[in-house]
Amino acid sequence: MAKKTTKSAYISTGQVAYNRRAFFDYEITARYTAGLELTGTEVKSLRLGHANINDAYGIARNGELFISNMSIAEYVNRGYETHIEKRERKLLLKKKEIIEITNELNRKGSTLVAVSLFFNDKGRAKLELGLGRGKREFDKRETIKERDWNRDKQRILSHANH
Repeated sequence: MAKKTTKSAYISTGQVAYNRRAFFDYEITARYTAGLELTGTEVKSLRLGHANINDAYGIARNGELFISNMSIAEYVNRGYETHIEKRERKLLLKKKEIIEITNELNRKGSTLVAVSLFFNDKGRAKLELGLGRGKREFDKRETIKERDWNRDKQRILSHANH
């Protein structure tokens, strides 16, 4: 028998999933917040926090945007209804934003990456997307150096104040 979930286990507002590697692997130049076209069991599964957006990316097709490779686990307490775990889901954006993103994606090297998945104040599932270019190995090394220096700088300043 499926494990029973309590109401307190559900996420009504707040973050469901976060892509930690997005800013490490990509140089994000613009951010967009999009709605998602989801089925009922997908929303219930998201409310339990069962999502993975680490490999998710956006694709433009026929004047519409889709998110591909985003994984939403099957809902455990489903009845007869179910959903496919890794299917393309339609992104809901304004026409102007879709045109902007599509034009940028047509340029060589541009990518639309999922940054975070959350429920807004109204309880609707939203996906924050980052538009950018992939970083090369030396860019990643520069990011690591900068992060380490900032950490050391904070450590030095905190010891100087004592």
